[in-house]
Amino acid sequence: MFVVTMEIVILLILFFIIALVYSAAGFGGGSSYIAVLLLFGLAINDIRFTALLCNIAVVGGSVYNFHKAELLKWKELTPLIIFSIPMAYLGGRMTANPEIYFPVTGIALIVISVLMLKSKKQQIEKNQLTYLWMSLIGGSIGFLSGFIGMGGGVFLAPILYYFNWGAGIRISAATSLFILVNSFFGLAGQLGNIPQIDMQLTSVLLLAVIFGGQIGNRLNIHFLSGNLIKTITGILIGVVGIRILIPYLQL
Repeated sequence: MFVVTMEIVILLILFFIIALVYSAAGFGGGSSYIAVLLLFGLAINDIRFTALLCNIAVVGGSVYNFHKAELLKWKELTPLIIFSIPMAYLGGRMTANPEIYFPVTGIALIVISVLMLKSKKQQIEKNQLTYLWMSLIGGSIGFLSGFIGMGGGVFLAPILYYFNWGAGIRISAATSLFILVNSFFGLAGQLGNIPQIDMQLTSVLLLAVIFGGQIGNRLNIHFLSGNLIKTITGILIGVVGIRILIPYLQL
């Protein structure tokens, strides 16, 4: 019998808010799902598996909405997606060692925060990335995201902003598609070592992020500019990264 405790209620509220905020900026929320679940004491492989499932639930709906709104540049995104697939799968197959996983996650989140806060506000579309660079970016971020258990969108978006790849809403659409693909294949890479997750808890968390994600994505498309949300998200990611790294800093 599934018992709803205060801890579960807090988790549901946090996951709903995370999905809403991140999807409004074109993300799935994987980095924050990981941070919250780490603080609640779940096992590492459970965290990676659950975070990827939640990413898929959020960005799957976002990609559908972006496609309907004709905001996805399928041709330009092809090299990015193709080269990310095998690398996300390879990263997902790697077993995470706590002494590696936690420091890598913390450092990655801090780097993400800095990149997001330094990325420029987009005024016009001026794609400065060739197919070769898009392929290299896709493969590199795919591997890292598969290993850590994220969709990789928070790595990708700052790069696209930096190179002025497109308008903010198109970067959100590209980021959502990238997260969906990498989350799916990162999850596939874990299927040989599926953790013993609590499916009842996971199911209610998925419902929370689906509702939050749809609200946030519709705000993204129809009402909001993602710049302020991107800045706030960058700050929060940096704080979480530092919090994770604190036990490993011998001060």
